[in-house]
This record gives sequence, C-alpha cells and structure tokens, in this order.
Amino acid sequence: MQQDPRSAAASGKDFPYRMQTLCYIEVHKDGRVTHGRDNGTYERARSGESTLYAVWPGNYRSDLFIIDDLDEYAGAFGIIHDQERTGLADHVHDVKWQRSSIEDKPRAQYTWIEVELLCGCTVKDLDTFAAQMNKQKGWNVATSGGWGSSGMPGGKQTYSFRVRRKSLES
Repeated sequence: MQQDPRSAAASGKDFPYRMQTLCYIEVHKDGRVTHGRDNGTYERARSGESTLYAVWPGNYRSDLFIIDDLDEYAGAFGIIHDQERTGLADHVHDVKWQRSSIEDKPRAQYTWIEVELLCGCTVKDLDTFAAQMNKQKGWNVATSGGWGSSGMPGGKQTYSFRVRRKSLES
C-alpha cells in the first residue's frame, strides 16, 4: 500500500523543523537523492529544481512529510528572518548588559551575562539572538548550553547567556 507523504504545512507552526532526529531528503529533478539541509537546499526547492522531504522518526514507525511551506522551513533555520518565531526584530537591538552576579570562574573562557533588550524584543530563539549579537556587537554567545530569562509579562525581562569572555572586550 503506497501512501503520499504528509504535508508539513498542514502542521503549521507545530512541525518540528529543527528536531535533531529529523532527516531531510532532497529529490532533484534529475532523480538524484541527497540529504541534509542548507541554504542551497532551500534555494533549489524554492526554484523548483528539487523537492524537499523530511522523515520524522517515531517509536514504532517513521512518517514522511513533504516540506510544502518553504517559508516556514527557511524561518526555522534562519535562512529568512521570522520575527514571530524568534521574538526578535531584524534591527540593531538596544541592549543593556552586565556580568552576572553568579559569575564564579573569572578566568574561564565563557562568562555569564545578564541582558535586557530595551528595544522591546524578546528572545525565543537562541541561535538567532546569537547570530544577531555576533553581527551587531561581536559577541560569541554559546548556543550549545543553557540560557534563561526572568521577569513578568509586560514588565522588565532579563536574559542570562554564556558569552565568550574575550568577545565582550572587543
């Protein structure tokens, strides 16, 4: 029994584009099949040179999805900016920051900082925030570890991030 792939677009914002175990398969017009994801994959799918699929593994079976909303795919991976998903406008942020009071390793390569975004943005996506801060301030924000936020809705929101110490000095 042959089934058509399910639609990722039908899942809307709930499709887990960035799930670590999701496997992307690109079927090119000439019949070649490749896997992975990058800006080129998006561009080829967008131009109609290929079709993009994803295999979502489950406990007892895996499901095949066609990536039929390429804007959602591109927004999830930062190929195109998605303010709703990231909470971050595509502008130079007005940032107030200080070293965290929990700093207990003054010689470590990374340090904790507390950040307040005075421009009204919120951080929903660490990778996007890290890329923006690297471009705007030269910071190397760690994306492999934890981060946090505190505050009240509608009130002051403070975020804690690990940042490469030397990048703060430039």
